Amino acid sequence: MTSPQYTLRNAQPEEHAAIGQLMVKVYAQLEGFATPAEQPKYYETLTNVGSFTQNPGVELLVAVSAEGAIGGAVVFFDDMQFYASGGKATQEKNAAGFRLLAVDPTHRGHGLGRLLTEACIDKAKEAKVNQLIIHSTNTMKVAWKMYENMGFQRSTDLDFMQGEIQVCGFRLILKN
Repeated sequence: MTSPQYTLRNAQPEEHAAIGQLMVKVYAQLEGFATPAEQPKYYETLTNVGSFTQNPGVELLVAVSAEGAIGGAVVFFDDMQFYASGGKATQEKNAAGFRLLAVDPTHRGHGLGRLLTEACIDKAKEAKVNQLIIHSTNTMKVAWKMYENMGFQRSTDLDFMQGEIQVCGFRLILKN
């Protein structure tokens, strides 16, 4: 999958550290989001994002510019047991999910968030699951609008607290 200036593909192992650094940078800059000092385990997860790919059916997708720069990334799970979130999402059956979508601020405005989300929707359809689950927080309301425009609906049954932060669940029902 590509956009005019970006190619979407699975990240190479040698890119995992750079993607982790990108995710830390993006999430640490979110106004009102937990800082690395407040949620060190969460930021450790971001730093080591490539470790998710050690599980079956987990892919770290990356959008790479024509110049080879990493513009954004997301982790896709074709089996929720490896999703590693709070709440009940990991117990959802016949479901896929994605987490940790991040777009480098210098690459925003090129539709990378949508490109990465569409890739996850396509992968969920290929996996022939009935639903795609995601989580977000109030500090990411800009993304909420995009998700809702793509058919995701708020699913409060998937909500959970991560420290002081409410994490909000969304679900896209797939027509296979």
